[in-house]
Amino acid sequence: MAAPSQIVQFNCKEMEDKLKRLALKVSHHEDNIRFLKSQLNAVEEACIDLGIKLGNYHSSMAAVANNDTSAQEAEQRTIRSILNQDKTAAGIICQLKVRHHELASKMPLMKDILGFVATLGKVNNDNLSRLLTEYLGMDNMLALVCKTYDGVKGLEKYDKDGIIDKTSGVHGLGRSVGKFLDGRFTVFCLENLRPFSGDVNIDDPQRKLILHRPRLPGGESPPGFLDFAVNMIHLDRAHLSCLTASGHGLRETLFYTLFSHLQVYKTRADIQSALPLIKDGAVSLDGGMLRPNGSFCLGDSKNLEVKFPVNIEVSSLPENIAEMEEQVKLKNWEKERVLEDMKREEDLLKQVKELYRKQKQELMDYLSHPAVTQTSRDLPTTHSPATPGSNPFGAKPSRKRWY
Repeated sequence: MAAPSQIVQFNCKEMEDKLKRLALKVSHHEDNIRFLKSQLNAVEEACIDLGIKLGNYHSSMAAVANNDTSAQEAEQRTIRSILNQDKTAAGIICQLKVRHHELASKMPLMKDILGFVATLGKVNNDNLSRLLTEYLGMDNMLALVCKTYDGVKGLEKYDKDGIIDKTSGVHGLGRSVGKFLDGRFTVFCLENLRPFSGDVNIDDPQRKLILHRPRLPGGESPPGFLDFAVNMIHLDRAHLSCLTASGHGLRETLFYTLFSHLQVYKTRADIQSALPLIKDGAVSLDGGMLRPNGSFCLGDSKNLEVKFPVNIEVSSLPENIAEMEEQVKLKNWEKERVLEDMKREEDLLKQVKELYRKQKQELMDYLSHPAVTQTSRDLPTTHSPATPGSNPFGAKPSRKRWY
């Protein structure tokens, strides 16, 4: 017969093994839930991307249906508005490029100037153009963009006392066409800008940045979130091929510097609901604006003359809208299936955790009072001696009549 200590040791080992098996089940269900959450995030990302593409398509089609100007006409309108700013560096450079093209093409200074912020990107509707233009302000919209720092140095010269030489650089160019530069002007040097440190979607023709979308505690995107402003800028093929010596494009350098993680929402109410998720500012299509420093811009919006051109060319729209809409339905169905699987795994996890809790408590009780527990387990069942004619198994069972 086994000693009591051996029995206690055997029972402890048996309960510990059962506890370990339950712990493995808990870990298994938790791993399943983590995997399903990653699947859900991927599906939601795909749904958002498809929604943005479809939204851009319908906005562009609406613009075409309303007989809005073509992309080329919109770009010419932006150039004309820059020409009207004839006392700015952008106005002077633009005049030389448009009206004195032969002369400008021979100037070393002009070769390093890629263009102006307002002409290097486009958007898909006039409302977004007005909104992003107001966010950046006229100084940034009219900013010159140079490829190298040598180009920046060539824009302005100084004498030995640090006084600006009005006969050289952009000041001298202005005098050559009868224009005089008034005030300061902003210049961006692509090779000096700190590029986006993350990855670029190489499968996207626009080479959009891979940014982490804002997420609510449940994992879904906040209501009304459309996209990041930096990814809503459309780049022409010529500008897409413009790379720095280190291989970074305009989106990773210039436009990321200008917009960073600026979020775009449908309404002001959507911005207010998503405030805890906004770090680098937000704008809404109905005119709401939250600066990166946390300040709100209230009142009527300004109607700035120089705006981003609107790109509404039909050739740039998705080819198979029906297929894309079918993909949205498929992704929504897939999302429902994943949510169902998550619910099932969460229920199973809850059950196993409860079993684990009870088994752990039983083990703790046994370790605290092994003798009492063991006695209650091993105590034999006693019966009173049977008398002649009596039922040795207890009282005679009552008969049941079955009908």
